[in-house]
Amino acid sequence: MTAAAARGSTTIADKAVRKIAERAAQEALAAPTADRPRGSAAVDGRRATVALRVALPYPAALSDTARRMQEHVAARTRHLTGLDVAPPRLTVTRLEARNAAPEPAAQEASKTGSSRRRWWSARRVPTAGLILLAGAACAAVTIDVIRVHTTGQGAAWRASAVDRLAGLRVDNVGVTVAALVAAALGVVSLVLAFTPGRRRLLALATDSACQSAVIDRLTVATLVRDAVGCVDGVAEVRVRVRRRRITVRARLAFGDQESAQRRSVSAAERALDGCRLRRSLRCSVTVRPAPAWQAPHPDSSDPVAADEKGRTA
Repeated sequence: MTAAAARGSTTIADKAVRKIAERAAQEALAAPTADRPRGSAAVDGRRATVALRVALPYPAALSDTARRMQEHVAARTRHLTGLDVAPPRLTVTRLEARNAAPEPAAQEASKTGSSRRRWWSARRVPTAGLILLAGAACAAVTIDVIRVHTTGQGAAWRASAVDRLAGLRVDNVGVTVAALVAAALGVVSLVLAFTPGRRRLLALATDSACQSAVIDRLTVATLVRDAVGCVDGVAEVRVRVRRRRITVRARLAFGDQESAQRRSVSAAERALDGCRLRRSLRCSVTVRPAPAWQAPHPDSSDPVAADEKGRTA
């Protein structure tokens, strides 16, 4: 027997590496979250690959927090196992608000309802055009006033403009065109004033009146689609998010339709609650059988439905 064979070998199971990585991810969070990190690990010889699903605290710098967690998990797992561990693949499942007491300004804002429900566009181009137009008009009037006070004569353009306007008739083509242009500009101004400029953004609930946060509608649709897509039997999900309503249409490949409908509604509501929107959205979920779907046999039991029935009992 050789010396190497006498020493033997040590094999580290995937489960052990996974638990070490999950604990290291929990250590990397400065503010622990309610959801414990979940992950998976695969050991191939002296190398280990780790993937983690974590919930990060909010508000926080997500990129810095994720990078710090990757470095800590890789170093900690490498130190405890002796394996060559690459930076883990992170999947952020949700953002959890830190359990901090709301500031007095936030309490006052919640009473008065002064927090923003939507984000408005800066309207830089219309504002710049209006400022330039007003500045040109003010400059022309100022120059004319200075000229009158210094020379005693007004500008020639003012006199000619007054004479021309006095000679115009209401049925003149120029007057009609000018009135239409003015009316169009007025309508555009009203639309810019009373419609939100960033319709793709939804405001989030914050604990402070000095803070404001938004989330894109596409992100909300993706979160809801992923949540409903995890329901057993659901094969295809389409989500449409509007300003006050979200519509979910799902296709059922197998299983009981009523049970899938209940679980899909529950999954969509949980995903919306996790988004922490400032204004709740009305959720409409419809689950329809796919063309290849077949109704379950009356004698066969749906394990998910049986589990739900057992928990209800």
